[in-house]
Amino acid sequence: MDRVLAAGIYMSDRPSTVAHVSYRLACARENDVTQRWIALAPDGRGRFDHPGTIFVATAPAPKFALLNRILADAHGFDWVIIADDDIELAEDAVDRLLHHARTYDLALCQPARTADSFTDHPIVQVLPGVTARRTRFVEIGPFVCIRRDAARLLLPFGEDCAMGWGLDFVWPVIIENAGLRMGIVDDVTMAHRIRPPAQHYSHSTAHTDMYRLLARNPHLTHDDAFSVVEIFT
Repeated sequence: MDRVLAAGIYMSDRPSTVAHVSYRLACARENDVTQRWIALAPDGRGRFDHPGTIFVATAPAPKFALLNRILADAHGFDWVIIADDDIELAEDAVDRLLHHARTYDLALCQPARTADSFTDHPIVQVLPGVTARRTRFVEIGPFVCIRRDAARLLLPFGEDCAMGWGLDFVWPVIIENAGLRMGIVDDVTMAHRIRPPAQHYSHSTAHTDMYRLLARNPHLTHDDAFSVVEIFT
């Protein structure tokens, strides 16, 4: 039975599905999942008593800097899952996702998004009739799974990652240079429809941070990243 560290951040004063996501993570039967959550509670507002809450952030802080605080021992787990608080998953999603990741040797992967989800990048939307795809793109959220060997390369997140924009164009270079594989699992889907993305932080700041990140790191272009290497049916 593999050991899985699932880490996430939830907003205490906004509608969320954190209870649902936490329950789905706990539904894993073939993997041993440890959950750690951070509550974002501006000025202490809202409810931040969700089980598994490690600490409460009452002042604004970059998402990936916060995640680093609860991922310090991530290399001791077989898999790391990073989850947002506004998605919906099937009861057996974790076990099925990791099964396919093992079957197709995916060191970095994500579930596909349902057709009714908010979607910024069409490549992540589910393809009916496909089990999984080996791709050159795995999105930084809202649900990403990292195998131990990839976690050694990708974690901890750099202090310049902020909201993480641009990492999904840097990751493929790191993964491919290490001889690893990445992809999207279409047999496991997630719905992302509770809140539109990027509502609660500055778009302009996130874009500026992304350009700085990409300027400092080898990365793929959009055209190179949004490509499918192999399809599994």
